[in-house]
Amino acid sequence: MDIRQLSYFVAVYEQGSVSAAARLCCVAQPSLSAALRQLEQELGVTLFARLPKGVTPTEDGEKLYGHAGRLLSQLQSLKASFSQPVARVKFRLGLIRALGVERMSQLLREFSNNVQGLELHLVEPDEHCDARIITPQLLKAGEAFQPFWHDSYLLAMPPGTPLSLQAEVHLADFEQLPLIKRTPCDAWNTLYPELVRRGIKADVRADIQTIEYALGLVSAGVGCALVPNFDTLLQRQDIVLRPIVQLKLERQLGLAYRKNQTSASLTVLRQLCQPVP
Repeated sequence: MDIRQLSYFVAVYEQGSVSAAARLCCVAQPSLSAALRQLEQELGVTLFARLPKGVTPTEDGEKLYGHAGRLLSQLQSLKASFSQPVARVKFRLGLIRALGVERMSQLLREFSNNVQGLELHLVEPDEHCDARIITPQLLKAGEAFQPFWHDSYLLAMPPGTPLSLQAEVHLADFEQLPLIKRTPCDAWNTLYPELVRRGIKADVRADIQTIEYALGLVSAGVGCALVPNFDTLLQRQDIVLRPIVQLKLERQLGLAYRKNQTSASLTVLRQLCQPVP
């Protein structure tokens, strides 16, 4: 086992895909796959379950991820202790909730790698900050908005529910449907008024704030919840995802910053936040 293997493993874990990890690590996919197989052979375990779209970590993979993250962090700190000190560059980035852990982790890692001496502070979007990742509805006067992520919403439901047998969900299906309300949520703000207008009464079982808790309640069979169409959710076996017809549930995410603001770190972040094709 070596640092290279652990770095490849962490990349696959965070990307949920061997090909995406290979691109991130700037290595050929066969080489990364070979290193991963060698690591599994040395440990005598299977680290990932291969799926039609990507991979998902096994219990042993989850266990190794915690150890690998600490080891790589300690190694980075060790190297930094022998490096010449660099000027610290403070940057406050405001983030709304439910942006997606995997894609945000990749963005922040690339930002840190491209700004030498970056001291990144993640804050609430309404606090003083150098830039914000928000929806257009939260844009303030004097701010520019650079869109780069677009999410549509799906209905997450427990496996085995009658609704999961349908290929798509209609608004009439929400009548007395056990539902988990999540706020703030752009999709909920669109869906609920439309249900009220149509006289459709859903059975709201919980009111929470985070996607993680919502998915936990869905997995436990408490009810259904609106979630963005993150790639990692498509690989989960404990929930079923279905599109909702008759209503367009989506959101636009982008980078907001003051129009008269210029800095080297903001320029880097703007370059990283280019629209996803």
